[in-house]
Order: sequence, then structure tokens, then C-alpha cells
Amino acid sequence: MDFYNVEKCDINKRIDLFLNDEIEDISRSSLQKYIENGNIKVNSKKVSKNYKLRENDVIEVDIPEPEDINIEAENIELNILYEDDDLIVINKPQNMVVHPAPGHYSGTLVNGLMYHCKGNLSGINGVMRPGIVHRIDKDTSGILVIAKSDLAHNKLSKQLAEHSMTRVYNAIVYNGFDEEEGTISTLIGRSQNDRKKMAVLKSGGRNAVTHYKVLEKMGKFTLVQLHLETGRTHQIRVHMAHIGHPLLGDPVYGPKKQIFNLQGQVLHAKVLGFIHPRTNEYMEFETELPDYFIKLMDLLKKQA
Repeated sequence: MDFYNVEKCDINKRIDLFLNDEIEDISRSSLQKYIENGNIKVNSKKVSKNYKLRENDVIEVDIPEPEDINIEAENIELNILYEDDDLIVINKPQNMVVHPAPGHYSGTLVNGLMYHCKGNLSGINGVMRPGIVHRIDKDTSGILVIAKSDLAHNKLSKQLAEHSMTRVYNAIVYNGFDEEEGTISTLIGRSQNDRKKMAVLKSGGRNAVTHYKVLEKMGKFTLVQLHLETGRTHQIRVHMAHIGHPLLGDPVYGPKKQIFNLQGQVLHAKVLGFIHPRTNEYMEFETELPDYFIKLMDLLKKQA
């Protein structure tokens, strides 16, 4: 089950339109059916598909899994940063899909987690996404926390919905900056021209805030630190492209002509911090930049 908190900017939006912006792989018509069937509730109560959102509403999304999908446990090497009975923290490599989806039913992080955890994963998100509280793109590397118990899943999901987790990324972007740091605050929602893409909107999207800081200049490129205050789909990629600094290697929001033969955007989830769901203690994890990232930086410095 996923949870979404309604903020001031979302007041009076229809619930189906709101979720259509938030959930990228489910059509609006399907969302309407799930609302009518009670798979999607507001404050634990069934609502109509044209329900107008109110501030502080909590939307509960429990989408049923396809019946004939069998997800196999696979012996995949995992980079485990921490593990206990409630959760496991993973440093995901680039080019690994987080959970099974059409076209990717094997080789995902979930396949590896099922093998390692021997089935001891939260079942709240169903057979396709056991334990998955949040995700990062296939081509983004870095830290994820996975829930092994339902208690952990619910409490971690709540922290995500309230934007209380610490999430810091490093990225290599095009062009130099006039200012060493700044904040990008916009509305983000589905692109009107391409529903598979997100975009900065003048109205109708959700509030999105990203703080950036220049770490190192490398000729035509810059290493930046990005601190997420909110967590919208593709937020970093959309925001950086919006201010004229698309991520190097980004095939969707960057230049059409890609260079350096990259597998995707050069983006690494470097720091993740959260309150442990059972002990209530703050925990924070940080990783070194992966090899692909360091090698690219060395190349850019030489060229500069």
C-alpha cells in the first residue's frame, strides 16, 4: 500500500487527476475503477472518483496484483549497507530495475531481495513490490531502504509522505553556474505533450522543491549536490533541465545527442536518513560515488 499526503497546493483537485500525476504506470481510467472498487481510499474511507481533495487528507492506494504473475527469487549479489529484522538498506547499482514490471520480471532488486530475505519482506505492496517503500530509476544508482515488516513499511511510507526523510544526491550536469547554490521551487506534473514525461507546470501540478549546491566545476560540466525537500517523479531530472542544467546522460530530459556512451543519467543517491520504525532513532547512510561516476569525472577533468 502507498500513502499520499494532500498539501495546500492540492486542495480541491479531483482525486483521479491528482493520482494520475503521482502514479506513472497506471492510466486515469484504471485509477477511476480502483477508486470505485475501494482499492483507493481517503482517510480509510471509500470515496467517489470525482472526490475533491482537502488539506491533510491521506490517500491510501492498494492496487491488486495481476493474478498470473510468478516472481522468482534469484541469487543476485546485493550491496547491503545495513540490515535488521525490520528493514534492509541497499546500495543499488546503475542499470538495475527496482521491482518487476512488464518487460522486467527477472534480474530486479526485488528478485534478489526475495532470495536474500527468504520471503521475509513486507507484503503491503503485493507480490510485484514486496518491501518496496520508495524507488529510484533503473539508471540511477544509490541508497534505498526496504521494509521487511509491515510495521516498518507503514512508518517509512509515512515519513516519505511527510517529506521527513533526508535524501541527498550527486549528479553531473551540463553548463556552469552563476551562483554556487540555490533552490528550485515549481509545480511538477504530467507533460501535456507526452504523458510518459513529467514537466514543470504553471498550474495543476504538485509543489516540488530541490536545493542544489555546486561541488566542482569540470569545464562544460558541473558536479552538484541535490537535496530533495519533496519527492516527485523525476523531480531532479525535470528541475535541473528546467534551469538549463540537464543531467549528463539523461535520454529523456537531456540533449537528444548523447555523449560518452553512457547508460543513462549520471545520478547517484548518496545519502539517506530516516527514523528507525521500531527504535525511533535517526539513522543516516552515505555511500562513496560508484566507479562509473568517478571514471567519468576523471575524464571530464582531463578534458577541461
